[in-house]
Amino acid sequence: MADRRHLLGRSFCRLVTMGLLLGSACPGLAQPPGGEENILFAEIPSVFTASKYEQKVTAAPSAVSIITAAEIRKYGYRTLADILRSQRGFYTSYDRQTEFLGVRGFGRPGDFNSRILLLIDGSRSNNNIFDTAAIGNDFILDVALIDRIEVVRGPGSSLYGSNAFFAVINVITRRGRDLQGTELAATAASQETYRGRLSYGRRFPGGGEFLLSGSSYRSNGDSSLYYAEFDAPETNAGVATDRDGEKVYTLFGKVSLGDFTLETAFGDREKETPTGAFGTVFNDPRNRTSGRQASARLHYQHLFPGELELLFRASYEDFRAEGDYVYDFAPVPPPLLVVNQDRFRGEWWGSEFQLGKSIGPHHLVAGGEYRDNFRQDLQNSDLAVNLDSRQQTSNIGLFLQDEYRVGQDLSLSLGVRCDRFSTFGWSTSPRLALIYTPRPKTALKFLYGQAFRAPSAFENYYHDGLVTQKPNPDLDPETIRTWELVWEQYFGDALRAVATGYYYRIDDLINLTLDPADGLLVFRNLDKVEARGLELELEGRLNGGWEGRGATPCSALRISAAGKRSAMHRATW
Repeated sequence: MADRRHLLGRSFCRLVTMGLLLGSACPGLAQPPGGEENILFAEIPSVFTASKYEQKVTAAPSAVSIITAAEIRKYGYRTLADILRSQRGFYTSYDRQTEFLGVRGFGRPGDFNSRILLLIDGSRSNNNIFDTAAIGNDFILDVALIDRIEVVRGPGSSLYGSNAFFAVINVITRRGRDLQGTELAATAASQETYRGRLSYGRRFPGGGEFLLSGSSYRSNGDSSLYYAEFDAPETNAGVATDRDGEKVYTLFGKVSLGDFTLETAFGDREKETPTGAFGTVFNDPRNRTSGRQASARLHYQHLFPGELELLFRASYEDFRAEGDYVYDFAPVPPPLLVVNQDRFRGEWWGSEFQLGKSIGPHHLVAGGEYRDNFRQDLQNSDLAVNLDSRQQTSNIGLFLQDEYRVGQDLSLSLGVRCDRFSTFGWSTSPRLALIYTPRPKTALKFLYGQAFRAPSAFENYYHDGLVTQKPNPDLDPETIRTWELVWEQYFGDALRAVATGYYYRIDDLINLTLDPADGLLVFRNLDKVEARGLELELEGRLNGGWEGRGATPCSALRISAAGKRSAMHRATW
């Protein structure tokens, strides 16, 4: 405990020091000189994702961050993972295949980021096989097409349903007017890495606009990777040679006319596997994975007389993933090398509607969502067909939210959503937020919310012919309850501070475990997790383009499983 207090104290001192440095660099912080170049935090930014309508960040019932296109260019971010790891409370890991995202001290490599809901222009992007939130090179967009990203921390199932467990990340794309012509970009780097993009956008006098973009990425990766676990003569002394290559292609199109917007996206990625994953033959060039996702989304948004706002979305998605894994099936030498193949295919369509209207001191938002997973195919084969599962599932959700303005400086936000899944039944997700704003640039927020994560098709149905793993179609959803206290403060027009204290509890956490009855791996609801944490952030932006940000998240986790408990502390700077 003393070590944790020492870490928090040291981190707080760093933040205070940074604030003093920023303050001394701008003596007129409270009353900055005029001019557009000095209007930095003069206007508090607005966010849409937190409540499904536009509101000031200080009024949002969440701890929110906004990353702009200018920041992405300035810091040279190449992937969504690069962007998110710069945000307080987030960290990433990479296993030479997938970028994994941890939030508030909780991160499990191998969970496919399924406890994060990833949106593109407000539409769900997680696939229907693994529920993956793709944040690495497998993300379907080139980051140069991002206008801004809204990061909403905490449970979001009261508006968005499953996967909005730890956070909702909404990637908002650029429009044709943001280009007004052609953009061409190309880069070359070590390891024979090449990246290129060609984009064209235009806004027409009549109001219509469109954007079309294509990009490619190729890299040989690291030519020599050493793994001590394979350090033996028969496995090339633990060195994977030329086994880290990667190829990525993406396309994106966006057309807007009046209240309608049509978007299409396509992404294709192939990646070699240099790590000998899952007990495969090390350093074999046939170990690789590939994935492909395509989408088409239609948005309609209209403001009717009487300030009644209607939003409607419809989408179709196609997801495919393949994995080739080389195993030695011979009990004794010589080897008998066999390629085990995973093949996954998912198709789904969905629709959602939303109505919003202000009535006196109330701002009401109501809506519903339907998703039909009409194709969820999971296949595994080697010498024979081990698995050929073809599933169809669906879910429906209805939500209602009311933001009630109690007084000039106090508001109460109440929301609830009910979801029904064909696999396990009903789930209810409430949210409550009490927000006190004594001054325009000061906000104190007390937040409570519940969220859930439905078991993925992979967790429910995957097995390898009952050789090492078996399915479990009777999994229950994971649930989380989160309490937060947030303080947001803008000092003048150039300095912003955020402090968040939180506590959350996860029940029915899904784990891959060994069944002692038959020795097979199986997904089961086993664990409970409790966590307490503190996040501090100080951000300064000065005229002339100077800016800086310091953040220090610290979390303490306790995991309980089958009567056993373990604790883990995580502090980062």
